[in-house]
Amino acid sequence: MKIHMNSYDKDSKKAKTLIAFAATTKSKDKTSLKYTGPVNLKNLIEKQFKEKSFCAANGEAILFRDNSDTEYKNILLIGLGDAKGISLESVRSTSANAYKKLAAEKLCSASILFDSLSGFLKSESDTAQAMTEGLSLAAYKYDDNLSKEKKKNEKEIECTIVTQKAPSSSVKKGIQSGQIISDSVNFARKLGDMPGNILYPETLAKFTQAEAKGTKVKVSVWDKARIKKEKMGGLYGVALGSSADPRFIIMEYKGAPASKKPLCFVGKGLTFDSGGISIKPSQSMDEMKYDMCGGANVIAAVLAIAKLGLKVNVLGLIPSSENMPGPAANKPGDILTARNGKTVEVLNTDAEGRLILMDALSYATEQKPQAIFSAATLTGAMVIALSNIHTGIFAKDDKLASKVEKAAEASGELVWRMPLHPEHTKDMAGTHADLSNLSCFRGAGSSTAAAFLNEFVDDSIPYCHFDIAGTAWNTANRLSYSPKKGATGAMVRTFIEIAKLF
Repeated sequence: MKIHMNSYDKDSKKAKTLIAFAATTKSKDKTSLKYTGPVNLKNLIEKQFKEKSFCAANGEAILFRDNSDTEYKNILLIGLGDAKGISLESVRSTSANAYKKLAAEKLCSASILFDSLSGFLKSESDTAQAMTEGLSLAAYKYDDNLSKEKKKNEKEIECTIVTQKAPSSSVKKGIQSGQIISDSVNFARKLGDMPGNILYPETLAKFTQAEAKGTKVKVSVWDKARIKKEKMGGLYGVALGSSADPRFIIMEYKGAPASKKPLCFVGKGLTFDSGGISIKPSQSMDEMKYDMCGGANVIAAVLAIAKLGLKVNVLGLIPSSENMPGPAANKPGDILTARNGKTVEVLNTDAEGRLILMDALSYATEQKPQAIFSAATLTGAMVIALSNIHTGIFAKDDKLASKVEKAAEASGELVWRMPLHPEHTKDMAGTHADLSNLSCFRGAGSSTAAAFLNEFVDDSIPYCHFDIAGTAWNTANRLSYSPKKGATGAMVRTFIEIAKLF
């Protein structure tokens, strides 16, 4: 969905629905209305507030049809709750609620009164960006495989952000940035939602190349033969059980002088995970198409960083394969050799994500970047620990962890730093190889997996791993701008904020 921009006076002549926001303030035992938009709406909103038809509660959305007090036929009032608690994330969330109300009421177009929202926060640009993100993210749907007849019945909603005066350059910039970011997140969601018979390593690479056209991102793709030649034993070994050949996708963006070391983002691109020989239960196995969300989200983040023109050099690395139980599949007890020469005993073929990531992290280390960040739907233990609320982050470097937390706060995404201790690394020691891909101890599955990954990053390079197993899909019960079911694009916004800090 594209967000348009116009002035309040010009738009009112043609639009039928106006969306306005209002909050509450508390003093002693009294709750008052706080509204910062045009005066001609104030009387209407205050009247509804006094009559308790509209309480401005957080998440409240009430539509008044056939209104005669303004130039707009319909007025949709959105509550922000307590004015002191308004943040960019609540702007994002309430904007999404506004979009959903329009959809529920079958209204095809609306003007969104920016002035009624911008008065609550300092930065007009950031507010406009968050509003645009909320609207565009809420509008996402994956309908590529619906019949033409089904698509005919689904009408798009046109949204225009309006201001009382001529739109300022900061508001325009915020809308533009919000559009780029939300489009990128929605691209990651689309890749995640694609079924395994449409999205497999080869097509993931092709979709990435197609999306990068017209940007400053260079995409290189290694095929199976090149992967074997480059001694990526983990990626090559995991892919042997599938008829779909693996790919190693390399994305390069140069937004700064060559003398500046790049940031490296690594994403797990496991397009379908059956578990291999250690096959998964059939229940919910269809959701294993989402096992490539780490890779999809890295792809989207790199593209967004380039489109935003951030002054940073970035490498995006996506090892991509399927994990299937074909006749040539690696077996429990097999030993694979990573690109950096370390050997790994495969005790469970369903712990394959770390096997394809170990090669990508080894390659990332060779590039001597400023820092490395990896994202993966890595462990079920992460879901048990943090549900679908927080993404778990693992970092030995306190300064880097602090930067990540700062970036997440700016993006509105929730992260939680998890323990990473030398004892976790000991638990990953192999019997007949340097390492095993499964811990010798049942507990701390997410920490031991992160400790395993750390073995493929040089200690001199700051490294943070993001386990998005709980946040990569199905978070609509937490976030109003997430689809009811499906991929979320988790951490794309945080990765963009990370790039701004270097």
